[in-house]
Amino acid sequence: MICRRLLRSSPSHIPKIDLFSILVAAGALSARPRIPVFKNLMRIDRAGVPFIAAALVLALLLGAALTWVLVIPGLVLGVFFLFFFRDPDRVVPGGEDAVLSPADGRVLVSGPAIADGAPPGQWQQVSIFLSPMDVHINRVPASGRITRVSFTPGRFLPAYRHDAGSANERSEIWIDHAGQAVVARQIVGMLARRVVCRVQPGTAVHAGDRFGIMKFGSRMDVFLPLSATLAVKVGDRVRGGETVIAVLHSSEAVR
Repeated sequence: MICRRLLRSSPSHIPKIDLFSILVAAGALSARPRIPVFKNLMRIDRAGVPFIAAALVLALLLGAALTWVLVIPGLVLGVFFLFFFRDPDRVVPGGEDAVLSPADGRVLVSGPAIADGAPPGQWQQVSIFLSPMDVHINRVPASGRITRVSFTPGRFLPAYRHDAGSANERSEIWIDHAGQAVVARQIVGMLARRVVCRVQPGTAVHAGDRFGIMKFGSRMDVFLPLSATLAVKVGDRVRGGETVIAVLHSSEAVR
């Protein structure tokens, strides 16, 4: 009779059984907070799939054709690619006028723009060098609308050189933030032979949005109006989508 009443009752009246609490009460489990197993798995950027797959296939071919000991180098290479193409979530700070770091790395330049490498006009510049160990996902530095996207072929000089910004292969996006232009430039290096840019002109973006990736170590340049207040200095470590590198000021405030 009791079972029939429970089955006839609506789901809202059926008591919920917390198996975790029962096991804790019985001493079978610790009362530490639960962490979902799959929720915290690291996201991998799709640009890394061919590299990871190639490393695993190579490991299997070497193991099958020669000796299974040779599987180990292929697996190690695959793990490195998983690490390199990782795409962690970031906590984007608030503030409409905040300019966020577009990448993880170390600040190379913070101040007046390098004349030979800057876009036409007067700018301030923040340059960030990415080592192969840094996260290489690139994020939009400021909210607004994409007005221009360009790609310039070039050389593959070391990314830490000042002339790399004007000589190396690079991709550039221009963002209109309430009438102010912010330019983010992806620059290849000796190891990074390709940049991936995934935004188009006319796209509305928010600071911290993912927009591309650079492969195997390179550099990001951000060009800002002279009225912007820089918030980082040379040598600082920054995190893409989290570290505030500058604050923009409206044209009314500047006046």
